[in-house]
Amino acid sequence: MAAGEYVSVRSQREMFEYQIGLEREELEHYPDEEAEELALIYAARGIELAAARKMAKVVIADPEKTLDTLARKELGLNPEDLGSPCGAALFSFVSFAMGAAIPLLLFLLAGGSGSLLVAIILSATALFGVGAAISLFTGRSALASGTRMLAIGAAAGMVTWLVGRLIGVTLA
Repeated sequence: MAAGEYVSVRSQREMFEYQIGLEREELEHYPDEEAEELALIYAARGIELAAARKMAKVVIADPEKTLDTLARKELGLNPEDLGSPCGAALFSFVSFAMGAAIPLLLFLLAGGSGSLLVAIILSATALFGVGAAISLFTGRSALASGTRMLAIGAAAGMVTWLVGRLIGVTLA
């Protein structure tokens, strides 16, 4: 999971860097067109077109400032906050390890057929709790976020169980 997260964030970052690079080239080769584009962006946000053009002329005088503004306004990117692939991989590793520890510890410590039901209940409770906690950062309903996380986790667990069943793995 951590390797997948690394590749995902790294690829996303490379795509954003490529888009910013294209903006840099457009700015070098077509500064007047980029100034007009910037003016239209300002105008679309409610500034009168003549004033927007004046603002764009001021901004376009500084190529780095212009590139930063175009990345933010046109591409919707914050060049300083493109994400860290290593940080994402580490966070993913720790998160999955902690999540996997919940059901695994029961089997390591207690074992037996009753552990499966307890592991399912604890995992479901943890999934719902994490989803509900995420709602603090997303502004969504805690019930909706918790239910969504529980549904995704249950679906992943079911697929894992089916694959295990298909290849002959059993809990004994």
